[in-house]
Amino acid sequence: MAGSSGEQAPDYRSILSISDEAARARALDEFLSTRSYVQGYSLSQADVDVFRQLSAPPADTRLFHVARWFRHVEAVLGSPRGGGELGGLQASKGRRVQPPWAPPVGSEPCKLRLYNSLTRNKDVFIPQNGRRVTWYCCGPTVYDASHMGHARSYISFDILRRVLRDYFKLDVFYCMNITDVDDKIIRRARQNYLFEQYREKQPRAAQLLEDVHAALKPFSVKLSETTDPDKKQMLERIQQAVQLAAEPLENAVRSGLAAEDVDRQAQVLLHEAKDLLSDWLDSTLGSEVTNNSIFSELPQFWEGEFHKDMQALNVLPPDVLTRVSEYVPEIVNFVQKIVDNGYGYVSNGSVYFDTVKFASSERHSYGKLVPEAVGDQKALHEGEGDLSVSADRLNEKRSPNDFALWKASKPGEPSWPCPWGKGRPGWHIECSAMAGTLLGASMDLHGGGFDLRFPHHDNELAQSEAYFENDCWVRYFLHTGHLTISGCKMSKSLKNFITIKDALKKHSARQLRLAFLMHSWKDTLDYSSNTMDSALQYEKFMNEFFLNVKDILRAPVDVTGQFEKWEEEEIELNESFYGRKTAVHEALCDSVDTRTAMEEMRALVSQCNLYMAARKAARRRPNRALLESIALYLTHMLKIFGAIEEESSLGFPVGAPGSSLNLEGTVMPYLQALSEFREGVRKIARDKKVPEVLQLSDALRDDILPELGVRLEDHEGLPTVVKLVDRETLLKEREEKKRVEEEKRKKREEATRKRQEQEAAKLAKMKVPPREMFLSESDKYSRFDENGLPTHDTEGKELSKGQAKKLKKLFEAQEKLHTEYLQMVQNGGTQ
Repeated sequence: MAGSSGEQAPDYRSILSISDEAARARALDEFLSTRSYVQGYSLSQADVDVFRQLSAPPADTRLFHVARWFRHVEAVLGSPRGGGELGGLQASKGRRVQPPWAPPVGSEPCKLRLYNSLTRNKDVFIPQNGRRVTWYCCGPTVYDASHMGHARSYISFDILRRVLRDYFKLDVFYCMNITDVDDKIIRRARQNYLFEQYREKQPRAAQLLEDVHAALKPFSVKLSETTDPDKKQMLERIQQAVQLAAEPLENAVRSGLAAEDVDRQAQVLLHEAKDLLSDWLDSTLGSEVTNNSIFSELPQFWEGEFHKDMQALNVLPPDVLTRVSEYVPEIVNFVQKIVDNGYGYVSNGSVYFDTVKFASSERHSYGKLVPEAVGDQKALHEGEGDLSVSADRLNEKRSPNDFALWKASKPGEPSWPCPWGKGRPGWHIECSAMAGTLLGASMDLHGGGFDLRFPHHDNELAQSEAYFENDCWVRYFLHTGHLTISGCKMSKSLKNFITIKDALKKHSARQLRLAFLMHSWKDTLDYSSNTMDSALQYEKFMNEFFLNVKDILRAPVDVTGQFEKWEEEEIELNESFYGRKTAVHEALCDSVDTRTAMEEMRALVSQCNLYMAARKAARRRPNRALLESIALYLTHMLKIFGAIEEESSLGFPVGAPGSSLNLEGTVMPYLQALSEFREGVRKIARDKKVPEVLQLSDALRDDILPELGVRLEDHEGLPTVVKLVDRETLLKEREEKKRVEEEKRKKREEATRKRQEQEAAKLAKMKVPPREMFLSESDKYSRFDENGLPTHDTEGKELSKGQAKKLKKLFEAQEKLHTEYLQMVQNGGTQ
């Protein structure tokens, strides 16, 4: 017996239900065989109830455990028929027993839920295999520079991955692909190759103009047929830029300008018309490009740039990276099995997925993610690719909703041998084959951008479940929200995008990540000055807290002095600390709601700041152990979120990223010594009244040390606080301080000028004798009395009594002012 009636009762109830006493004694002996009263087990009410059912110890000597138990209970209660109660019992021999114990009720632990696009709900996340999580993420199509749309997805998934791995302690296996075979890549590679060839030929001005005008004809047709307003606007901008660049060259050719001037104008036109000419050259000569290396060099270059960008953003590399070009054999086998399973068909060397056959199967559903989009031909055509939506290709399909698993290669396209003739993979099939090869028939998580839901991910699901003949290829589908730029749609095809490299020139990787953390990963994020200002303010707010705590922890204290008595303020702050930690945990369980988590962390820092300010006002040092615990927790959370890149024991690291030198630990002792020396010098300078020394110490604080990334904060009656801060931040602070001071100076000057003008106007008014004040207003009055008061208006009519009374009051007020003026003159108070 473990001393808890709650734990014993079920076993005892079954024993009490046995009617035969001998059988009951044997069952009791077996139950008591693992109990020892010598080792501290206490009696419960259940013991008492069973004991009363026995008249005496068992006669059977084999029932040793019952006999021992009976003697122990009898020693405490006396005879079985004695009617003793358990509560507060004292044994006849004077022995006390422990009272009953009940476990705490506790609370239901918070479960991790993830927003699942398959249900459009937050579902409890249950990995299929213990704590192991398999995750596939759609990677980029590498044909151009990575932009902030990519950052939106990959920073968001990096945050989710880190939280699952480092906070919830799941064993995440993260797989990502690189699309290096695609219609966009093929077209861009051909265009770049053909344009460079054209440029190397150095066409004469007349030939260039002729080619530009030839290219403008199909371009104008394309423009007239475009209905999308954003795309139409982009095409109009290109057309206008080309026409503006062509006009000077045409004038230069007609005027017979020098060859050097003509060539300069030709280079301008060639630059502006690059997209126009590239498209035209590809449409006329693209089929003649046969060198397959052209189609691999472009994606290889941009993949390298993508990885550099991800490293710069502190995005963890995937556990495994797959490339379409390296998985062609697996893709061919994947397509063949889909055909063998009856869900694919060959048509003119291409292989298509039979959506009708799949959807009619009892085991399968088509359009799991966006069923309302099934049949959207515009979306389906975009999924097939620009090179794959010609009339002949569309006629190869049994249904308009069918999509290409394998595309027969046309002239000017890369190809690989396969059972259906030379061809290349479709877009959707690549992810299915690569993920299926690595993760098997069912994965826990699949991620991608919101715009990939249909047709890409719906088609992935269909073809994968057709291959595996199951209905659970993906358990949870995660989609990151769109990214807009200052409220406008971001699109690479519309040339409305900001590259990651350009974004990193304006803001650090931490600042970009903080902006993402302050928004839900599944909602639209607007990349704008307001968004980034909020992130910068959050970073500064947290950094100041860390710097203040570091300053407190640097104060010398002996071993025992670091443990201080907790007053009511510390108890209250600690309660709030644990409350905020609980709120952060609940937010992360709620589909990794970093926005709420960040706000809870901000609120915790605000409470700490109030606590430190109150202690400072009372000239009392804050509790260092409590503040250190809070700062370490916040550091830990920011590390989990990826907002602290390097190893830092507390707060944001100081120094260049990746530096092995612990800059703070190395230089702070010297800076502290300098600060203490400066304080001593300032005290002597104040006592001896040496303002020049005080000015020098201020210059050290305001001008010299900020250039080295050091901030000194002087506080009246308290030691100077030393903080290591990013140099650029300090210089910006200094410039902002100067700007504010300059504004204050200008306001003071303006206030002085207005005051002087008002005084001058008042003085001028005081100088006027009251009898002269109305005489100049001949446009209002025609006649005056002997004191200069008006009596008639300009039409000769006598003024009313009310008007006269009002003027009399003005006259008397002026009389008083003028008297004051005369008194001032008499006293020499004015000139």
